[in-house]
Amino acid sequence: MKLLHLVPQVILLSAVLGSSASSANCLAPERPFVPSDPQAAREYADLIQNDFEIYIQDIQRYFRCLDDERTRAFQEAREVSEEYGRFLGTLER
Repeated sequence: MKLLHLVPQVILLSAVLGSSASSANCLAPERPFVPSDPQAAREYADLIQNDFEIYIQDIQRYFRCLDDERTRAFQEAREVSEEYGRFLGTLER
């Protein structure tokens, strides 16, 4: 009887641990800073240009991460739906 009380806790714990471990950590890059002062912009043009190039690389990586996470989430949702169907099937027996 005591084991039945642990089942919801085990399910909750596995859901929390499983989803945090398997989900992607897609972080959007920060936008490059461009000074409003034209003289400062010219003075730091090389650094600003480099920041923009890094941003473009990082945003492409971010988009790939989001695509991968979307694919993973759809697959997980499909698997959970199948598991739920099997679970409901066991209740009908």
